[in-house]
Amino acid sequence: MPRASTQPTAIPIRCAWVGDKPHMIRYHDREWGRLVHRDRKHFEMLLLEGAQAGLTWDTILRKREGYRKAFAGFDPKKVARFTAKRKAELLQNPAIVRNRLKIDAAIANAKAFLAVRREFGSFDAYVWSFVAGEPIVNRWKRMTDVPATNPVSDTLSKDLKRRGFRFVGSTIVYAYMQAVGLVDDHTEECFRSSRR
Repeated sequence: MPRASTQPTAIPIRCAWVGDKPHMIRYHDREWGRLVHRDRKHFEMLLLEGAQAGLTWDTILRKREGYRKAFAGFDPKKVARFTAKRKAELLQNPAIVRNRLKIDAAIANAKAFLAVRREFGSFDAYVWSFVAGEPIVNRWKRMTDVPATNPVSDTLSKDLKRRGFRFVGSTIVYAYMQAVGLVDDHTEECFRSSRR
């Protein structure tokens, strides 16, 4: 029988923002920056990034399952039909961020999302057109080099606002772009960097 190795297991190097919380590590390793092409996932990340405004991503990740239940599994068709009664219930729900403007925005965004889907065939086709179908791969050495916005997030933010989306300023949109792989901002030393 072979002996178990006594060599210490190397801890992978990750982007500095991750820290040591298991849910943050899991999110970074399994999701952040991976290419998304499913509309429901796009809607989920838009909703969560908008909810994060003024808060930490750690806070939103901890409430993610609460959001999943409260917002119909991130189904934009169902969220678009939320009534005033449903909104009032959401304002009493401690499993999500109970902010009236953010809840109203999630419902308005579901309607705008469906309109984009009708026009372009999918939200995915619409959003990837802003990067010509290919992710922007950056080569940052440190997290301090990573910008909060870029010209694409500025353009996408303006277009989303024109289409009736809310909580889609350029900083929120850039974070969304990072989340769904439109931008690859894993730093050079990170084991998830596309340069490895």
